Amino acid sequence: MDLFDLQGKKAIVTGGSRGLGYGMVQGLLEAGCEVVIIGSSDKALTVSQDFIKQGYKCHGIKADLKIEDENNRSFNEAVEYFKGDLDILVTAAGIQRRHNAENFPLKDWEEVLNVNLNSVFLMCQLAGNLMLKKGHGKIINVASMLSFFGGNTVCAYAASKGGVAQFTKALSNEWASKGINVNAIAPGYMATEMNIALIEDETRNTEILSRIPAKRWGKPEDMKGLVIFLASQASDYLNGAIIPVDGGYLSR
Repeated sequence: MDLFDLQGKKAIVTGGSRGLGYGMVQGLLEAGCEVVIIGSSDKALTVSQDFIKQGYKCHGIKADLKIEDENNRSFNEAVEYFKGDLDILVTAAGIQRRHNAENFPLKDWEEVLNVNLNSVFLMCQLAGNLMLKKGHGKIINVASMLSFFGGNTVCAYAASKGGVAQFTKALSNEWASKGINVNAIAPGYMATEMNIALIEDETRNTEILSRIPAKRWGKPEDMKGLVIFLASQASDYLNGAIIPVDGGYLSR
């Protein structure tokens, strides 16, 4: 079990106040990490306080990650909590906008790309500069099923998550030899706020469940085991992997 020991490790999780990010924060805290949650609303603060009441070391920072300066500010504030140290970065923040491609507003396209891809680049770059000095670190990006296929009415999201997958591979090529593991988790169809429209659409819900061998939607807690593995020394020889957590969806 020492392979999975995260006692005393320092982790930043963007988008950690809800959905899959929340599940990963739970997992890291339960494994012994001190965690800073960076979120887009005051929920980052209230959720961190809830974890503190449970006896965990957790901090919350509110930031608008579609703005470059907010990435820099929130990252630097997070590292201040850790006295300049950082072991783990999880980039789970993400947004969705749905339109037919021919009518997709440029404003929505840019917003999705700024949060889902540009922020990932900025956060990884900031974390990488710290981790390169230390000679080790773990970066865990959050990709998607749409890193593998195109989806429907979600061209910006598909483009952003395809970019996250390729960016993850590119970073691993540069940093694996320098002690930094860069990998990505690709969640399948998860029962989160982002997918309420699909869950409530009886036809689409039936179609989706019929393709998932596990015969259920995923849950935030399904992310815990993999994020602990990727954050720990158990994954020290895993680099550039895009790992599905999808109940077998891609195998059908």
